[in-house]
Amino acid sequence: MNKTLFEKICAREIPATILYEDDQVVAIRDLHPQAPAHALIFPKKPVPRIAAATAEDAALLGHLLLKAAEVADALGLKRGGYRLVLNNGADGGETVPHLHCHILGGRPLAWPPG
Repeated sequence: MNKTLFEKICAREIPATILYEDDQVVAIRDLHPQAPAHALIFPKKPVPRIAAATAEDAALLGHLLLKAAEVADALGLKRGGYRLVLNNGADGGETVPHLHCHILGGRPLAWPPG
């Protein structure tokens, strides 16, 4: 089976600007930012998407969200606010089949998102 883009980043096969890393998750700068601050955080475990997560992934998902908030704070977004986005499936905008959370901020974000 082929590795996902994020598995390749974890294995250091593809370069990325790493903002945070621990034994469970990695956060990187997005190569195509959609806001002044745009990072991605993803689990090292290759969960394809949120709809494929199981009860076994509950602790990992909680850790991912808590670390996303820490990364947002480190990016200076805590005071003004930010958006966390999980895409699921083609209609949801998913382009990489590896669960990841977008951290967006640094400007007012409109609703609905698109």
